[in-house]
Amino acid sequence: MRKLSGEKLAAERERLERMREYERRYASRSAICGIDEAGRGPLAGPVAAGAVILPPDCEILYLNDSKKLSEKRREELFAEIKDKAVAWSVGIVDAGEIDRINILQATYEAMRKAIAGLSVEPDLLLNDAVVIPGVETEQVKIIKGDAKSVSIAAASILAKVTRDHMMEEYDKLYPDYGFARHKGYGTAAHMAAIEKHGLCPIHRRTFLKKYDGNIRKTGAGEDGEGESSSGQASHRKPV
Repeated sequence: MRKLSGEKLAAERERLERMREYERRYASRSAICGIDEAGRGPLAGPVAAGAVILPPDCEILYLNDSKKLSEKRREELFAEIKDKAVAWSVGIVDAGEIDRINILQATYEAMRKAIAGLSVEPDLLLNDAVVIPGVETEQVKIIKGDAKSVSIAAASILAKVTRDHMMEEYDKLYPDYGFARHKGYGTAAHMAAIEKHGLCPIHRRTFLKKYDGNIRKTGAGEDGEGESSSGQASHRKPV
């Protein structure tokens, strides 16, 4: 990662300090956890949610909303966040469950899984634009929180990179669809592949009702979700 110095380093630290507004506001809490999701909009693959508890004095240069970062920078920050976090976790809900309960409820479930996977229990959740049902921990809903909170930004990166890695693996199982490139979003190339090959087991059928009768059943993962049909995956770092 390119090193910063002088005025550029000072400007970056000033930007990060502005992103600590909510962390400062609730500084009396012992374990502030950022929560964010990735993958609500795609036509295929899981929805992922990240949960991250950062130390109060943690500095991670370039930390920002995952959508504002290059893939290379996200990968670098992904490793640094996992290394520096007090605790982190990613919750996954697969396409079959998304179809069964709808994408909003699946997103909430991924967030609950991420929280449950933490090795340290949080005493405050900073959420990007949602209040998660069925969670007893106090929550703060922050609109565009991934650009306003370092904790939420870190969670957004973990969710995004974890999901991207999964889609790259699915690309090996279903190479006709280009999942490694578009990550399941409805690009022209993806739609053309669906028209040609039909749906594969990781497509969200409730998002693609027009094509639901044309289901491809070849290749690995015929159980409905590639390597695992459980729809559960989480990651944690012990303290």
